[in-house]
Amino acid sequence: MSSSNSRPYMKLLVALALIALLAIVGWQFLPDDDELPEYVASGNGRIEATQVDVATRVPGRLESVFVAEGDLIEVGTPVAAMDTDELDASLAAAEANLSQAIEGKRLAEAVVKQRESEKRLARAELGRFEALIEKGHVSREQLDQASTVAETADAALQASRVQIASAQAGIEAAQASIRKIESTIDDSHLESPIGGRVLYRLAEPGEVLAAGGKVATILDVTDVYMTVFLPTAQAGKVRVGSEARIILDALPDFVVPAEVSFVAAEAQFTPKAVETRSEREKLMFRVRIRIDAELLKAYRDRVKTGVPGDAYVRLDESKPWPENLLVTLPNG
Repeated sequence: MSSSNSRPYMKLLVALALIALLAIVGWQFLPDDDELPEYVASGNGRIEATQVDVATRVPGRLESVFVAEGDLIEVGTPVAAMDTDELDASLAAAEANLSQAIEGKRLAEAVVKQRESEKRLARAELGRFEALIEKGHVSREQLDQASTVAETADAALQASRVQIASAQAGIEAAQASIRKIESTIDDSHLESPIGGRVLYRLAEPGEVLAAGGKVATILDVTDVYMTVFLPTAQAGKVRVGSEARIILDALPDFVVPAEVSFVAAEAQFTPKAVETRSEREKLMFRVRIRIDAELLKAYRDRVKTGVPGDAYVRLDESKPWPENLLVTLPNG
């Protein structure tokens, strides 16, 4: 065979070899769902975690930020502090008002004692005049004057007691004002409500923030999950609490235990008109697979979101997990 005739033949062999090679490579990257038993459902997704924004309750100038992106923090860790100079001045004024109200109450109590003494004296004087008028030693006019003095003393005593009540109300108002200002000052010191990793630092010292202004976003590394979508036939067999497994693309040799924490009550990807069986099979239900919080505590410094992977759910809990889905965890 001449070289000119063998050249097309060689090209064909090379082409076939390339096709075979591509097929082998492609086959290696295909999912192994066909190898799964029928009682195990699978879906792919990405690792997600709950995010919490640390924000200001009151407007003001940001004085300090104590965390950096990537920091691993605990519950109650100081995140930032707002400027409180104006609040401190308001607190000092409220405390001065409280002191003034307390002194006002003491003065009113002293006046009450004085009025009580005046009333006793007026009543005793009236009693003497009532005894003397029967003997003719005093006139009716003098008796009326003594009665008027006694009534005036009684009225003055009542008025002074009202002053005590008013002073007490002033004290309570000043105390309420102090508590309100102190609460606002406490809210000006921002702490993390959860333990986790600082995902974003959203503000810097010196910035003026409105009420609700975000300072940082914290990633809860103990609330980690993957969301997958399962077809109707499989989703109908999944219940909250069912055992699950997660395998991450970054750690393909390890199988992470998890459980189903949510199954959507409403289908996704629903056609406008569902009439045929093939269309019904297009219905997908959102399922959330959550990793146990206690397990995550041992790996909290290694948790990352956005990592793709596959989740597997056992539809029949009486059947064992396949050998390739038995739990294997990396060393902490």
